[in-house]
Amino acid sequence: MSKIVKIGAGLGFYGDSLQPMLKLAKDTDVKYICFDTLAELTLAILQKDRQKDPSKGYTKDVTKIMKQLLPYVKEKGIKLITNTGGINPEGARDEVIRVARELGISGIKVGVVTGDDMYPRLDELIKKGMNLNNSDTGEPIEKIREKMLFANVYLGAQGIVQALKEDADIVITGRTTDTAQFLAPVIYEFGWGEEEWDKLASGIVLGHLMECSGQVTGGNFSGDWWNVKDLHKIGYPIAEVSEDGSFIITKAEDTGGCVSVDTVKEQFLYEIHDPSNYITPDVVADFTTVKLEQAGEDRVKVYGAKGRPAPETLKALMGFEDGYMGQGMIGYSWPQALTKARAANEIIRAQIKDLGIEATEINTEYLGYNALHRTLAEEPPNEDLINEIFLRITIKTDSKSEAAKLAPLFPPLTVNGPPFVGMISGLSATKQLLGLWASYIPRAEIESDVNINVVEVK
Repeated sequence: MSKIVKIGAGLGFYGDSLQPMLKLAKDTDVKYICFDTLAELTLAILQKDRQKDPSKGYTKDVTKIMKQLLPYVKEKGIKLITNTGGINPEGARDEVIRVARELGISGIKVGVVTGDDMYPRLDELIKKGMNLNNSDTGEPIEKIREKMLFANVYLGAQGIVQALKEDADIVITGRTTDTAQFLAPVIYEFGWGEEEWDKLASGIVLGHLMECSGQVTGGNFSGDWWNVKDLHKIGYPIAEVSEDGSFIITKAEDTGGCVSVDTVKEQFLYEIHDPSNYITPDVVADFTTVKLEQAGEDRVKVYGAKGRPAPETLKALMGFEDGYMGQGMIGYSWPQALTKARAANEIIRAQIKDLGIEATEINTEYLGYNALHRTLAEEPPNEDLINEIFLRITIKTDSKSEAAKLAPLFPPLTVNGPPFVGMISGLSATKQLLGLWASYIPRAEIESDVNINVVEVK
């Protein structure tokens, strides 16, 4: 019988539900649980954490996660792979070791992959002539250099593979591609070469389908979602991977959700720009050749991916200080809720002008009408059918003090504006805004600095 490697998906983002992952650890025979926690927004959140405390910068839920999962790592030999290290992978590793010792667990090995953080090397790279201009707009890096807060490069799977070769039970990384956590264990288990492009492409498809936890098992499903049962106990996906790169997506027994060609297809199309040219540090994958087949209840077989050589560059994502946001919100009830909210908007905008508040941007949205659809929202045919509308105004400013001038304008509307106020939330705190800047850099400049360190807990 050919070898099958079983991989379970954990969290799909920072703050995702832990219970389905615990179900995998407790009640299935998966060998790996992999979880991706780093959206672009997450890096900005973690940078703010590190600004407050230099020892932070990793996802805070790593403590809770490891308290729950480390016993299964010890007892069942499950391996964990995650980029929860954020912009401080060593800090996350130290926290994992601390939790293990607190639980009385020894003998497990924690590996950390570093080298994605190029912030300390920025000036060196710029002096060397690296083009770090904005890949979307062409703007020069000098425009934001003094305001930059972090700079990380998307790494691929090979650092994780090396950590597994060094017997790591847990592998923590910083910024990697979403797919790398899932590709790495199959490379390691099957010994795939770095130029077996079709197999590597299959691993990328695997990672793409698994990266968003329950989204492939019926969560956030746009089909007949009302027939997806027991979402309160949704099962995270399990991949049964074969050496040829084909795999079956399924889920644990006695869990909610479903696995069908349609649920897999929807996740398959998620965040795909050019399906024939899905670029990663490990391989350029062609998704257009992939086949999906229902292979039983809650079982879908995936096969047929094609791959081409990996690119010579890696994507770098940098964050910079981009001003401040002031905000306020107020709610109006029937009748004429939308008309009242619009009148309140005119009042606030006139006061912004009269007071000389220096806002570089002003944004108005009406929750209950156009907050989600914006300009695509159709004017309601009968306003009296609307029970309530919430007016939310935000401004962008260069300084925190200027942003703070907006919120105090909202409470006076309760007695000095349109009638029937339903809720006031005008005293929202100002927030620092972080902008994102993408560039591409020769991979040799980064991969030469990638380091793998594995420590045994004693």
